[in-house]
Order: sequence, then C-alpha cells, then structure tokens
Amino acid sequence: VCGSVSVNGRIGYSSQHAWIPNGSIRDNILFGLPMDPKLYDTVIKQCALEPDLANMPDGDYTLIGEKGVSLSGGQKQRLSLARMVYSDPDIALLDDPLSAVDPHVGKVLFRDCILHGHLSTKTRILVTHQLNVLPHVDKIVVMQNGQIEQVGTYNDIITSGTAFATLLLKIAKVESET
Repeated sequence: VCGSVSVNGRIGYSSQHAWIPNGSIRDNILFGLPMDPKLYDTVIKQCALEPDLANMPDGDYTLIGEKGVSLSGGQKQRLSLARMVYSDPDIALLDDPLSAVDPHVGKVLFRDCILHGHLSTKTRILVTHQLNVLPHVDKIVVMQNGQIEQVGTYNDIITSGTAFATLLLKIAKVESET
C-alpha cells in the first residue's frame, strides 16, 4: 500500500508474460550486450534451451516472428529468463517464470538456473504458485488479497498451524506417497 525501497545493484526482471522482440534467438538473449561465449553457453544450458535450439533450422540464429509468434509459451518464458540471466543482474526479480513450462522443465529451471545456477549468487525474489519449490527457498512471504499474511522459513510456515501450513503439509504427504 505504501513504503519505500532502497536498491543497491542492478536489477534484472523476468516477467510472467514474456516480452519477445522480433529478431533471432541470439539477439533476444544478448539484447545489445557483447557476446561472452562461456556465459552464453551457461545461460542456454541453465534455461533449458539446448533441445529447442537443436530443433531450430538455424539454431540460435533462427529468426522469430513479432512477439515470438513462432515460439511456444514455454519457449518464450525460457527465452525471456535467459535474457535476464545473461544480463547478469545483482538482483533477479522472477515473476512466476515456471508458470508457462511443463513440470519437468520447471524443475530443471528452478534447480539448474535459479537455485544452483548462475543466479545462485544473486539476490533472487521469486513470485510463484509452485508450492513444491518452497522447501528450497530462504524465506517465504505468503500474501492474501494484496496483503502480507505470513513471513518465515518453510519450517516456520509449516509449523504455524495456518490454513496455508495445512495445505503445504497435505502436498508434502501426497508427494512422499508418490
């Protein structure tokens, strides 16, 4: 509702609704920055783009149409994430980057890019509805109707006795049974 924000460092943002300008895959990732082959290859791998590029006629030089019309929703999301990761921000704002990808790819992105990959040394703020990632984050902020309802670690949350804690425990039980 109100407040202030102090930022120390460069911010990178990956929107839930990926913005893809007309150009090649490579142009979309570099976005005017100089090519760093080692970083570029890391980003391609950690954003799970290798299989896509292998199937494109010109690899990362493949031209994509206006607004990424020739890409699936998941490809657009991963490309947008790759652009943000390549920009090497100090602070990564991740607006539900796992929403448009299938569960397997979501696990890969979370593990290989956000949790243990290039972003692992950055401040990461992840907005998500993917409850399975919560045990792996440092702090959880539960929001309800635009208000902060609860803040804490995963263990703090599940031992709080709230309705959200009950939901998390049910999900954990189902996952352990499968």
